[in-house]
Amino acid sequence: MEYGLIGATLKHSYSKLIHERLYPCDYKLTELPTETEAREFLEKRPFKAINVTIPYKQLVIPYCATLDDKAKAIGAVNTVVNRNGLLYGYNTDFDGFSCLAAAHGVEFAGRRVLILGTGGTSKTVTAVAKAAGAAQVLYASRTPGPGRLSYDEALCCGAQVVVNTTPAGMYPNNDALALDAAKMPGLEAVLDVVYNPFTTRLVAAAKGAGVNAAGGLEMLVAQAVYAAALFTGSEPQTERIAPLAKAIFAERANVSLVGMPSCGKTTIGKQLARALGKKFVDLDAEIVKTAGRSIPDIFADSGEEGFRDLEQRVTARFAKESGQVLSCGGGVVKRPANVAALRQNGPVVFIDRPLELLRTGGGRPLSTDRAALARMEAERRPLYLAAADLHIPNDTDLFRDAARAAEEALHAYFGT
Repeated sequence: MEYGLIGATLKHSYSKLIHERLYPCDYKLTELPTETEAREFLEKRPFKAINVTIPYKQLVIPYCATLDDKAKAIGAVNTVVNRNGLLYGYNTDFDGFSCLAAAHGVEFAGRRVLILGTGGTSKTVTAVAKAAGAAQVLYASRTPGPGRLSYDEALCCGAQVVVNTTPAGMYPNNDALALDAAKMPGLEAVLDVVYNPFTTRLVAAAKGAGVNAAGGLEMLVAQAVYAAALFTGSEPQTERIAPLAKAIFAERANVSLVGMPSCGKTTIGKQLARALGKKFVDLDAEIVKTAGRSIPDIFADSGEEGFRDLEQRVTARFAKESGQVLSCGGGVVKRPANVAALRQNGPVVFIDRPLELLRTGGGRPLSTDRAALARMEAERRPLYLAAADLHIPNDTDLFRDAARAAEEALHAYFGT
C-alpha cells in the first residue's frame, strides 16, 4: 500500500474519505487488532506514509528513526512517513486539536482543564492546553491513582473545560458515557475527540445544559490536512479544513423524518434520499422485519409499551449508522431516548401536515378514527416541534413540493 491508516478497529473511520479528497491517492484502512500484528506491520514497512490511531500512537515510536518536536514533546505519533526505509514520526493531532478548539471558540487560558483518559491523545490535548495558558490540567481515568481522578471525583473538580480523549461513546458503542459533564458546576466548554457519532452522549448532555460543546470532526479533518502535507511534501491547505468538514458532515449525516402517520414521511423520504445520495430506511418496515409480524399484531400481542420497546431497539440500531434518510414511526418522539439517538448523527426534520389532511386507518392501531387522530396530534405536536431541527409544512396534495422545500432547507442546514 502507499498511504493509509492503521489501528485496532477502523469501521468508524472517515480518514479514507478525507484523504482521497485532499490529494490523488489510494488510501487504505488496515485493521491490526493485536499488538503483535501492529509490530509485524511496522517491521515490514509496506507503505509510503500512514496515519496511526488508537491504540498504537505510542507503540510506533520505537520504530521511528526520527521524531518531530511535537511528537517528542507529546510522546505520541499519529503520522509516519517512510523515506528510503527509515520511518519519520510526526504528531499532527496537536494542530488538529488546536483547530477544533479555535473553530468552537474554546479558550484554555486561565482555565482549569479536565482531560478524560491518559493515552496518546490525552498527551496531545495536554500540550495544546498548556501552550494556550491553561491554569491547571487534571486527568480522569477508569483506573484512578496518583495524578488521576476517578470519574466520580472529576464531577467535583471545578474544571471549566472538559476534553474526552477516550473511545467512550464511539461507534459502535454509542451509548457509552464516561462522565456526565452537564452535572459539573461552572463548566464552560466540552470537546470530544470522537467524531463518529457526530454528537456523542457527552456532547449532547453538555449542549442540553447550555454548555458550548462539539465533537471531533474538525480535529479529524485538520490533522488529516497537516498529515497530507507531510505525505506529499507540500504546504498544509488549511483553507480546506472548514469546507471539507462541512462536506463530510453533509455526506455522512443522517436525516430523520418525524411527523404524524400519513404526513408524507415515506414519500418525501424516498425523494430526499435520491436527491441527497443517501440510503432510505423505513423504520416501521424494519420493526416489522425484526418482529416477523405486522404492527397491529405487535400491538395486539405486546401492547403499545411492547411495541415502543421494540421501536426503541430498532431506532437505536439504525440511528448509529450514517448516510441515511430515516422515515420514523409517528410515535417515535414519545421516548426521549429515540430523539437522542436520532440527533446524534444529523438533523431531525418535522414533516407537518394539517390535521384535516391526515388519514385514519391504514393499519395504524392508534389512529382508527378522527377523534383518536386529533387526540394523538394534540399530544405529539409539541414533541415533534421540540425534537425538530427543521420544520417543513406539507399542506398540499403535491408531496414533491414539501420534498423540494426539505431539500433546500437541508442544503442550507449543511451549508452545501
